[in-house]
Amino acid sequence: MQTSLKVRLAAFMFLQYFIWGSWYVSLGTYLGKTLGFEGGQIGLAYGAFAIGSMISPFFVGLIADRYFASEKILAFLGILGGALLFVLPKFTTFGSFYPVLIAYCASYAPTLALGNSLSLHHLSDPKRDFPLVKTLSAVGWIAGGVTLSLGLQGEQSPVQFYLAGCVSIALGLFSLTLPHTPPRKTGRDVRLSEILGLDALALMKKPAFAVFILCMFLICIPLYFYFVNMNMYVTELGWQYSAAKMSLAQVSDVLFLILLPVMLKTLGYKKTLFLGILAWVTRYFLLAGSVNNPNLGTSLIFAAILLHGVCYDFLFIAGQLYVDDEANERMRGAAQGFIAFILWGVGNFVGSTLAGKSQAIHTLAQPVGAIAHDWHGIWIYPAWGSAAVLIVFLIFFRNPSRKTVTA
Repeated sequence: MQTSLKVRLAAFMFLQYFIWGSWYVSLGTYLGKTLGFEGGQIGLAYGAFAIGSMISPFFVGLIADRYFASEKILAFLGILGGALLFVLPKFTTFGSFYPVLIAYCASYAPTLALGNSLSLHHLSDPKRDFPLVKTLSAVGWIAGGVTLSLGLQGEQSPVQFYLAGCVSIALGLFSLTLPHTPPRKTGRDVRLSEILGLDALALMKKPAFAVFILCMFLICIPLYFYFVNMNMYVTELGWQYSAAKMSLAQVSDVLFLILLPVMLKTLGYKKTLFLGILAWVTRYFLLAGSVNNPNLGTSLIFAAILLHGVCYDFLFIAGQLYVDDEANERMRGAAQGFIAFILWGVGNFVGSTLAGKSQAIHTLAQPVGAIAHDWHGIWIYPAWGSAAVLIVFLIFFRNPSRKTVTA
């Protein structure tokens, strides 16, 4: 009965992540190789998404949830984001580029929460249908990277922003076809603690939940070394069509997203989350091992890319489901807002900033051919950092004894 709705929601997810996938992977290469930004500046640029994510709860909680229908807000943000993306390439100094990028991220980040919320509101069986709808987000990311890389060959060109801008406007217009979703909190006074999800801090009284939040924050620090540095690494190695090749990560994402419910049922939360963190440890040791390895280097890099499904789904999607199970009905929304603030806000900002600083510190005084950085040094630190988080998680985290708790 809901076939038409599912198709529209899946198309929305496809367009939404097509936008993200067509510029996020290649941003570091464009900034470093085309505009000549330093490593610290590249890290801050990636941290712009974190700032947008920290602004997002205020926008959603103070404006979208109280005054406007979700589909209209999505339409406005999509068109506004497209306009900002078209303007962005005109700025070629960090001082001018950075604030416009922050403005764009602040317009895009709320669409993630609003799109998920709208989907969950209208699907008759969200636990069954939402993962299938969400699968199209990975397909959209792949399509964005492949179009930019193979179709336009634009990893080091402003064309990535024009491509994302066109699709962003299309997303805005398409949003008007989504089902009407009126504001949920009309006439209500909304507390700051509710907007930020701080009501969920009551869950921190549970030792296992506190360990989980600590480990999720800590793993974000090495995590963003991959996003900030990976495309730059393979570009210096001379890879062609790097964005398309890196989109194999999302192929893995689709596969393991389908497997996730089986893994959770079979292994439970602790073992599944453990595998997610272990995948990050393995990914970084693979990347460190690929440096100066002419025989196996390329194979190790592809292995690191293909681990993405385990890295992301077994850690972050499983983590969001864990939070949902631990929270009671009253604070479920606050708990999801809190974990999103930790992952995509504070954790993103700290991790991206440190990743950029690491890139700057490991810049070679004399480049060796196209290699301008000490890549082994860049990859080995997040490898050991992830391993430390894994040990903390393994020792101190305990499986939940029941599905829901009363705070």
